[in-house]
Amino acid sequence: MSMSLIYHKIGPAGVVLVLLSFAALYFSIKNVTLLLLINRDFRQRFSKIESGELSYSSELHRPQNPLSGIIAAVVETHATHSNDIRAEVAYLFHRNFERINRDITWLKLISVIAPLLGLLGTMLGMVAVFRELAAGAGAANAATLANGIWEALITTIMGLTVAVPTLVVFYFLSLKMKGFHIEAIEHSYRAVHLFQRNCPHARTVHEAESSSQGRCPMSGQDGKTVLQSDCPSVEAV
Repeated sequence: MSMSLIYHKIGPAGVVLVLLSFAALYFSIKNVTLLLLINRDFRQRFSKIESGELSYSSELHRPQNPLSGIIAAVVETHATHSNDIRAEVAYLFHRNFERINRDITWLKLISVIAPLLGLLGTMLGMVAVFRELAAGAGAANAATLANGIWEALITTIMGLTVAVPTLVVFYFLSLKMKGFHIEAIEHSYRAVHLFQRNCPHARTVHEAESSSQGRCPMSGQDGKTVLQSDCPSVEAV
């Protein structure tokens, strides 16, 4: 079947819907697979860190996993206290998952546009039918009328076929991201407590802060915690 014949059958709205369906399929497969791999990798590594099988500093700083990046950044800035962790995680979560959030937004947009394009195709098909009827004074060619009605119906079906599964994937990914956000907060607290338990400097931070006017002896010039130089015991966590 030639491209011109396909275009004649589904119309311009149908062609756009076909392109949107490929885009939705790409974003869906890419992000569902990515989130599942991120979740599995993070859970496995964090459980091994807590059990002592893996080194804390080397594993949480793996750039390949955005969740690990969030936990590592939180421990860097909050290793000596657990204040404002939720706000820090919210910012880091938005930054580390920016690309995935953008893809999810595209899925939402496709799920909204697809039914509207289907409706547009329906209107275009019906316009073609009535134009043919008007030109033929009620005696229009049956094949032309059938093609117009076909275009009107098929684009509606195509629009819903694209929109419904895309919307399902959108909500699945949105719920998954909300779960990741909660998990990032919970594991951030656990990582901070894990670090404080294994770093003797962190346990006395409040006394040190009050004697140094808010400056922690474990902090560098930028205020971030110097994990490895001032607390070598981290390597053994």
